[in-house]
Formats: sequence, C-alpha cells, structure tokens
Amino acid sequence: MASKDYYQILGVARNGSQQEIKEAFRKKAMEHHPDRGGDAQKFKEINEAYQALGDAQTRAQYDQYGSSFEQMRRQGFQGAGFDPREFGFDIGDLSDLFSGLGDIFGFGGGRGGRGSDRGRSGRDIELEIAVPFEDAVHGGVREIEIEKINACARCGGNGAEPGSGFKNCSTCGGKGQVSKVVNSFFGAMQTVTACGSCHGIGKYPEKECGACHGKGVSRGKRVLKVKIPAGMEDGGTIRFAGEGEAVRGGRAGDLYLRVRVRESKDFERRDQDIWSKIAIAFKAAALGGVVDVPTVDGLKELKIPAGTQSGAVIKLKGLGVPHLRAAGRGDHFVEVHIKVPTHLSRGQKKILEEWEE
Repeated sequence: MASKDYYQILGVARNGSQQEIKEAFRKKAMEHHPDRGGDAQKFKEINEAYQALGDAQTRAQYDQYGSSFEQMRRQGFQGAGFDPREFGFDIGDLSDLFSGLGDIFGFGGGRGGRGSDRGRSGRDIELEIAVPFEDAVHGGVREIEIEKINACARCGGNGAEPGSGFKNCSTCGGKGQVSKVVNSFFGAMQTVTACGSCHGIGKYPEKECGACHGKGVSRGKRVLKVKIPAGMEDGGTIRFAGEGEAVRGGRAGDLYLRVRVRESKDFERRDQDIWSKIAIAFKAAALGGVVDVPTVDGLKELKIPAGTQSGAVIKLKGLGVPHLRAAGRGDHFVEVHIKVPTHLSRGQKKILEEWEE
C-alpha cells in the first residue's frame, strides 16, 4: 500500500512553517469534523497527518524516513497529539473512537505535543467582527470587548501567593506526565499522558493565591484593539496569540477573529478589483468628456471617450484593493450607463431626427 503524503492531506508545502501547518490543520479539522457534517475517515486522516507534522521533531523524522514512518509509529513512535477542545469541538459519541485510536497511534500524547499539554493550554476563542467596506480596503483599527478567562493579575496565573514557592506533585513526581503500558493489536506499547492529579502542571503552590484561591485564573472583560490589515477579505481570520482563555501553570490559548466585511452601496469587490456603476448624460456619451466618479480614494476624474455605449467598462488603474501579502493594488472598473432624456425641446428633437437620417 502506498504511503500517505501528510503534506498533501493538510494542503501545505513541504517547506511550510510549523505555524502554517497548525493553521492548515485547524482549517481542515473544522471543515471535515463529523459534528459539522464532515467525513469521519477524512477527519481521521487529517488528524493522523497532524500527528506527523505538528511537532518539529516528529516532522523531521517523517521527512527523513518517508514511507517507513508509519511503521515506526506503529512500533511506538509518538507524534504531536490532538486535542479537539483546542478548536472548540465537542466530539460527543466519537470520543470513544478517537480515544481507542489514541492508544494505537499515539493521538493522546507525545513528546513536546499538544496531548501532553492538555492540562496546561487554554482554550482558543473564535469571534466575529463586522467592519466597513472601506476599512477592509484601506485598513483600520477597531476596539472589541470580550469576556473570557484571564490569568490572575495577582499571581500571574501560577496560582501561588506572591513570595511563596511550589511543591512537586506526588503522583508524577513533578514531571506532569504519567506513562503506562498498553497491550494492543501490535503488542505492548508505552503511552504518555498528562497527570490527572496535577492536570499536567507537575506542582502545587505551597500557599494558594489569595485573589484566585489557587486557580490562577479569573473571568473578566478585556478590551482589545484590532488592527484590520489593508486588503482584508470577507471571512478572513486574524490570529492573536495568547489572547484566548488562560489556564493555571500554562500558556493561554489564541484568539481567532473572523472578519465580516459589510456590503457597500457604491462598490463591489471582485478579488483585488473594485467595480461600480455610473450614469452619464447622453451628450457626454456621444461627444466624450470628463466626469467625477466616487472611488474608495474619494472622487476621481474619469475620461469618457466619444461614442461610449451603454454598458461599456472603463478602468481606473491602481484604485482597487491592496494585495494583502504583496505590494500593489488592483484596479477600479466603472460600468457606464447612459441616461436617456425623457423631455426634449422641439429643437433637440429636430437635431436627433436629422442625426438619425
């Protein structure tokens, strides 16, 4: 059987960064999650691919050993680990399925992976923000207020009263992990999971913080300034590292802000170009001239060639949407429509009649 190309499954380049791999996995997992109508087998493949590529050390071994990697993993090699809660999922009845797979493929833990950090990593937060059309084109700054679990201001999130120390967990000896041997179809395998007593932290405060009572966190409101980059697309996501929910003794999750761009009554966006319509007088269409047209950069002069027909499109170069990750802008296309006069004087009618002849 041919080996699987995990890069192709996640849709990332072989030289892609770890952050690109994480974002690709997150997008694919949300798209194919069974609770959202996705295919369970495809979801499993996506998760399996992240086991190999989500951790830099595991990825290096996959790049080195290629088709032999899967055999190595079946023999006990462990990968990045997958925690559906990181993506706001509730897998429900599928939990038994994936917990079983975890014993075989190492989904539940791994050296340096998210599985070993389950008790020490806060949840990610997903929110939406609506922005005006012009802000999506030129960029802007918006303020949002979110209520979430934050690190305790008094103890900094470690749960200990300032000035006091910590003691090691008696269950895991301060490691934050416990190992066990599992008999599987492939033989005896050793798995590593977060310690259930200390939730993966490995230590307890000698004296609990008086503000959070040892929890290290508290719920409250936080105001964030959101910088909307120029060229932002509708449905695009902005990531704020560490602005998710906090957790005692670990790192906070991330905030993923999905941008919804409000429709404009004057403009329509098509990729990096902007389209609009304008009505011009019959005389201007026939003889040509210059008219002022609204653009996202204000009023601009538009040259109307003589003999312009209704429905003609004229381009204003470089007045479109900026490229999000490159220099330059798209163009602004103006669709011209001719206003036919409804009231004509006798002289005007005579001129038109003579012109038609």
